[in-house]
Amino acid sequence: MLTFLGDWVLGRDVCVYSGSVIDLFGRAGVGEHATRSTLTRMVGRGLLRRQREGRRMYFGLTERSEAVLRDGEGRIWQTGAVNRNWDGTWTLLGFSLPESWQRQRHDLRSQLTWSGFGPLFSGLWIAQGEVEMGPILTELGLAAHVKVFRAHADAGMDIGAMIEETWELPALAGRYEEFVRRWQPQEHASTGAEEALVARLRLSTEWLRIIRQDPRLPVKHLPDDWPAEQAEKTFRAVHERLSPGARVAAERLLDLVPVR
Repeated sequence: MLTFLGDWVLGRDVCVYSGSVIDLFGRAGVGEHATRSTLTRMVGRGLLRRQREGRRMYFGLTERSEAVLRDGEGRIWQTGAVNRNWDGTWTLLGFSLPESWQRQRHDLRSQLTWSGFGPLFSGLWIAQGEVEMGPILTELGLAAHVKVFRAHADAGMDIGAMIEETWELPALAGRYEEFVRRWQPQEHASTGAEEALVARLRLSTEWLRIIRQDPRLPVKHLPDDWPAEQAEKTFRAVHERLSPGARVAAERLLDLVPVR
């Protein structure tokens, strides 16, 4: 759903008819009940707003969802999957939460993973570069329970070994390799407009799912055959091929109205 909203609603000051979303998701194999439930949950979480036009219900973005989607957009198109410009800086984040705060602990860890952190030790997480966590911690209500530092490793520190111990590199590499196997044959395939719309939705969703779990570690400390660069090339090539048809189909299938 976030991929769909980022593709066709973000930055356009429009709301989308729920029936359009149900129709498109049905073409992608998602049932009507699941789609409606997702829309309802996102309204409840402050990620969508409702706008009624006659007998039809439309959904638009909120400030919160727009911020989430802008972050994802930047991660895909600006930040990239390969980090060649690391300056040696690490961000260290320590936290101590009551055992009963299971939801808060889950939310914090999810945000840390999205921000590129890995668990160095229990309650101490590390990420490459200077990661700004203030707004996230404030939103989670955990600023008083978390301490954040900038650091550099000592000269004798084996950074490659630390990375292997902190992040599951083989699993991440496997996801990139599987992405290439799945999508590289589509770089030159012929696809109809509606098929292109569905395929681009799946492509972007799968790519975002992978890079959400990628801490963008400095490439000089990763294996020589690290597959992220090839996977990113595949994503961009297939996305470019699918986009013209997807835009034609979206124009025909999506009922959009201006935000009021």
